[in-house]
Amino acid sequence: MNRLITTSKWPNGLSDPSGERLLRPRTFGYTMVMDKGLGLQAFEDYLACVHEHIDILKLGFGTSALLPPSFIRAKTMLAKSYGLEIMPGGTLLEIAVAKGMVDDFFHMMKETGFTVIEVSDGSITLSRSERRSLICRAVEEGYTVCTEYGKKIAHYPFQIDDITETLLDDLAHGAQWMTLEGRESGINVGVFDSNGHCNGELIGNILAAVPYPEKLMWEAPHKNQQLFILQNAGVNANIGNVAYGDAIALEALRRGLRADTFLDHLAFYYEI
Repeated sequence: MNRLITTSKWPNGLSDPSGERLLRPRTFGYTMVMDKGLGLQAFEDYLACVHEHIDILKLGFGTSALLPPSFIRAKTMLAKSYGLEIMPGGTLLEIAVAKGMVDDFFHMMKETGFTVIEVSDGSITLSRSERRSLICRAVEEGYTVCTEYGKKIAHYPFQIDDITETLLDDLAHGAQWMTLEGRESGINVGVFDSNGHCNGELIGNILAAVPYPEKLMWEAPHKNQQLFILQNAGVNANIGNVAYGDAIALEALRRGLRADTFLDHLAFYYEI
């Protein structure tokens, strides 16, 4: 008579064919998911399903300001109960800077319970001293701080020396990572062309030049972009602006649990 054998978890060789994926809590290899307005029950169900495979939740753009602070706080409390970081989009702070409402912004961050603040100038222009000041203030108020490099403008160039200098300066003043602008669209911005294809030469040059590539987060909303970055920057590259429905698929891609990547990790089984 056959017996039903039960196990508490999948064997490592099946759950992570790569043998390389860092598990939470981790200091890099982040997956940042964008939430554009999930209801509270859907949000709770979502976290119950995927929390082990994501690190950061971003309530995209300035959408946080469209919802009652009590609703946002309910989301931040749920995120924190799963050990996740949660942040508003960087656009919200840019608006606060442009309107002279930075104090109001920080007040609302406390009211709503966010844990991360992004300092960016994708739509405005910050001087180096203004950028440093915002980073330092957020750190002093107890937030995890990330920054962003690039503009939300088609064909805006990425300058390798400037990326390196900005990253090092941001880290020196308390930022934990720097995101490379890719927008939600992943088209015609940053390292992506008008068809959403990766500029392999530019990505390679960035990886070669930056002293701490693990401190870069690549906004890569599409599978082909995620695949290219993982194959060039490694299984534990930080990937941001992931659609909430794609988080598990991305984790499978990282680990070699999809046809796109599993031969990268199993090639030694075959004579090639």
